[in-house]
Amino acid sequence: QVQLVESGGGLVQAGGSLRVSCTASGRTFGTYTMGWFRQAPGKEREFVGCISNSGGHTTYADSVKGRFAISRDNAKNTLYLQMNSLKLEDTAVYYCAASLQFLVSRASSYYYWGQGTQVTVSS
Repeated sequence: QVQLVESGGGLVQAGGSLRVSCTASGRTFGTYTMGWFRQAPGKEREFVGCISNSGGHTTYADSVKGRFAISRDNAKNTLYLQMNSLKLEDTAVYYCAASLQFLVSRASSYYYWGQGTQVTVSS
């Protein structure tokens, strides 16, 4: 079993940057594709992006492509989401999740989820 804990959320002005992290328990972190999802008030949870277990492959939603970057440090059991050029519409609770499927974007394919961290972008 994997336990995931997000951190680093907060309030940032539009156009600014923020990095959120996700720390995993256990020794199997490096076997999972890791994904980031987000959920804004009144909206469904949506895929942001994911990274392969080795870190060699990433994929992103069109809405964040070119602005967000996912990375991981398997030695530290930590996943990162670097968010640049933030927009008001990026305001959401951000979740990390773990899947055994390769670079999958469906939320239903992720077995383990963190509790989420709030990111608020102000004008």
